[in-house]
Amino acid sequence: MADTKREIERKYESDESGLPDLTGVAGVASVIDKGVAELDAVYYDTPDERLAAASITLRRRTGGDDAGWHLKFPVSSGVRDEIRAPLSETLPRDLAGLVRSRVREAELVPLVRLRSTRDVSDLLDEDGALLAEVSVDAVHAERLTDGGRTAQWSEIEVELADDGDPAFLDKVEKKLRKAGVRPSASPSKLARALRETAATGKGKSGKDRSKKGKAPKGRTAKGEQGKKGKKGGGGVGKPGGAAEHVLAYIRVQRDAIVELDPAVRRDLFDSVHSMRVATRRLRSTFKSYGKVLDRTVTDPIGDELKWLAGELGVGRDHEVLAERVTAALAEMPESLVVGSVRTRVRTWVDAGSSGSRRALIAALDGERYLALLRTLDAVIAEPPLLKGAGGDPEKVIGKAVKRAFGKVSDLVEEALAQPSGAERDLAMHEARKKAKRARYAAEAAAPLLGDPAKQLVRDMKALQSLLGDHQDSVMAREALRDLAFQAGRAGESSFTYGVLYGREERRAELAEAALPEAWHTITADSAF
Repeated sequence: MADTKREIERKYESDESGLPDLTGVAGVASVIDKGVAELDAVYYDTPDERLAAASITLRRRTGGDDAGWHLKFPVSSGVRDEIRAPLSETLPRDLAGLVRSRVREAELVPLVRLRSTRDVSDLLDEDGALLAEVSVDAVHAERLTDGGRTAQWSEIEVELADDGDPAFLDKVEKKLRKAGVRPSASPSKLARALRETAATGKGKSGKDRSKKGKAPKGRTAKGEQGKKGKKGGGGVGKPGGAAEHVLAYIRVQRDAIVELDPAVRRDLFDSVHSMRVATRRLRSTFKSYGKVLDRTVTDPIGDELKWLAGELGVGRDHEVLAERVTAALAEMPESLVVGSVRTRVRTWVDAGSSGSRRALIAALDGERYLALLRTLDAVIAEPPLLKGAGGDPEKVIGKAVKRAFGKVSDLVEEALAQPSGAERDLAMHEARKKAKRARYAAEAAAPLLGDPAKQLVRDMKALQSLLGDHQDSVMAREALRDLAFQAGRAGESSFTYGVLYGREERRAELAEAALPEAWHTITADSAF
């Protein structure tokens, strides 16, 4: 079973003089020699180094006190999450899943072998607590493919103790710099090994080497571009063309899905929501910019994105609803909580989340998800361009944003014209969805259109929040009605559910009452 450790460290160039005296570092009471360890690590990657391009490292290491499989994801400069699994001959399945969005169907092969002689010292405070581990590593690197070139170097590595203060590393670095030691030019041993053992003109990391896929139904995006090109289409290569701006936004969202995949699998905070938003942004962009990209190609992709958003939302929607109901119940005076309401609500909360993560991981492990990633790659590499792709960017993109805003306007006006009830609820919900689309269209346009688009993003976000609270009230009332029915069938009092229902009705009324003024403010300020 894998476990995770947050690794905060800094690397420095080292010469034959070894580790400078660190006893003068503020807070350090003693430096304890922990001896020498022999480490042997084989690093795995695809032949075209997709993991290295994303600053991800995967290794199988023997020797030392943490032998096993180690998978490292960058968090920020000098900070990585290291996920460890016990030593085995083959890559553990859970680690393989964490790199699947990068690796796709490619094979993971042994790429580099690093053998290190590690001289370790502990920096301790006056209570004997560990502040940091400092090591001097003599490294021998061997490329296991493409000629077997080798390289050797020495480096100093300072790793902060668990839950330590990162500011302590600044104190250590100050001391090292005074001794003439300088930070390493490479962020990791692997990065240096790949650089120094690469053949001439090869081994460069940092490029997007994702394997390109196929457009849906066997029609390549390139083929669609060729067909439309006869009618005056094309223009992605034209500097400042509308397609350039749209594709830049699409690329960011594609990258977000790929990068968030491991976080979703690890169930990190807000990762599911963030990936779901990326799928929605892509769908909305394909629809909003149908004058730039051929929707006969992108609509099927939108269907697959809707499927993925649905898989991501299985547990998320219930989680949001459950938080709303449980918070409302917690705020109620005890005198209004009659019967076993809390027990029934707790059971409802647990039932809604049961199995949702297993279903989500199964979806991410499936072929359908990989096919979607390949298709997104293909659309970016060979976009199905229409005539608008080569048009004046400000006109083409401005018109698209204006159309998206106009659809919001129609639905808001329809909602305002309806009396309270199911029809108004539906119109407000549809307006909320169109507000999201307009917001994402404006986000894509903001680098080009500037402040007007940025203002529309803010306006649509505020409108989305107001309409979203109303829709959450609608969904909460449905859930409370079901809970009251279940309680009644079990012979329990439904009084408390009725009180909660009434409060949700009031919240919906307040949202409806606030909509006219909010909409007037938006339309008065909008440039669209």
